Parts: sequence; C-alpha cells; structure tokens
Amino acid sequence: MRLLLIEDDDRIAGPLTEGLGRYGFTVDHVRTGAAGLADAAASPDLVLLDLGLPDMDGLDVCRSLRARSAVPIIMITARGEEADRIVGLELGADDYLAKPFGVRELIARIRAVARRAGAPAYPSAGQQAGSAPEADQPVTGAQQLGPLALNRRTREVHLDGREVALTPREFDLLAHLADDPGTVYSRRQIMDTVWDPHFFGPTKTLDAHVAALRRKLGDPGWITTARGVGFRLTVPGDHAGPEGAG
Repeated sequence: MRLLLIEDDDRIAGPLTEGLGRYGFTVDHVRTGAAGLADAAASPDLVLLDLGLPDMDGLDVCRSLRARSAVPIIMITARGEEADRIVGLELGADDYLAKPFGVRELIARIRAVARRAGAPAYPSAGQQAGSAPEADQPVTGAQQLGPLALNRRTREVHLDGREVALTPREFDLLAHLADDPGTVYSRRQIMDTVWDPHFFGPTKTLDAHVAALRRKLGDPGWITTARGVGFRLTVPGDHAGPEGAG
C-alpha cells in the first residue's frame, strides 16, 4: 500500500516513514501542500495530511484533494480542538489523529479507513517490509492456536479451557505475536507496536513481559527467541529449529 505523507516537520516525518516502512507500507513524503497536491496526481492509496503546513492550510489541501479524488485522507495534526476535527471531517477527511500518537494507533486507523474505502491490499501487522503484500483481514474475535484460545473482543485468553489471567500489556504482546503465528517480530517492531515508538524505558521490559507470558502459559515453547532479531509465537510441539525458547 502506497501512502502519501504531507508533513513539513522532519522530526515527525522521518520516524513515521521509517516506522510505517517496517510494516510493509511504501511512504512518499513531501513537505508542502503544493507538493502534496502535485504528488497526489500519482494516485496514492491513502493520504496522511498535516494541517500546519508552511505554504497553505492543510484544510485547503484536503478540500482540493477531495474535489478531484476519492483517495482516503487521514489528518494528522497538533490541532486537537473539536472545531478543527469537525471542519476536517466535513471537508471530506476520513479520519483525524491528533499528535502525539503511536505508530500502532496510526496503522489501526489506516487499516480501518482502507477497509471502509475498499482500498488495495495493505500489510498485516506481521508482514515484514519488502515482502509481498496480501489482502489482510486483521484477526478479530476468537482465535484458536492449538489449545490456546485468544479473544480480542473480550481480551480473554484460555489454555486447555482454563482462563489465563494476563495484564493489559501481556495481552497486547500475545495478541501482537498471534497476528501472524510463526513470524519473527523484531524487538523494535514489538516495542513500536505494543508500547510506542517514543517509549524511552529500558528495552529489558520486553524480556520481562515475554518471561511472564511464558510462565503463565506454562511452557516456554509458546514464545521462541530468534537470537539477535526478536520473538515468534509457536504452538509447542509444532515447531522445530535451533533458536529454542531462551
């Protein structure tokens, strides 16, 4: 899925482009409204539009885009007032995200807008940058992985019919790994998604949560380590390989 990012602040655009790229999105970045309107002629799949642009108001860019195209538009801006949100939506924006925000939330909104607009296939949470895109229907509701049942709607986990009590962060970590069982998620990707790309705590917090999940699931084989890369979710007994659970 090709995104057009119209954002003049490189401190935001750089990490955002990199973060979205990790999930398989192609991001074209421009810094002005005029450049954005010119690049939009190449028919991106979705536009991420900042309102505070140096040459023109982002609301005017939105109005111009909508007058000539049905491309989905998500406004990303520091303007959090209700009036700005209402005006943006009335001008034709599909969604509105106030700064600061995490990559995880933005990707969720991109997926939701793309589904509503019938946009082309977009990457799943587990798809690595550079891999072939696929039509993705994000896993919702109950998911069965061997004896493990995970329900995202109720945020419940059962193992062999017994409920497993998880903290909110432990559940988010397990659900993220379960998006694509067997896929190795890098440590940075997990931190960006389950925590936040601007999380500045110790990275060992991820190891602590993985260790807690392994204890609660009763078998360290549920979450295996790809040394030097990250972690994957596997059903114990269904996997083989040198990495192991350590």
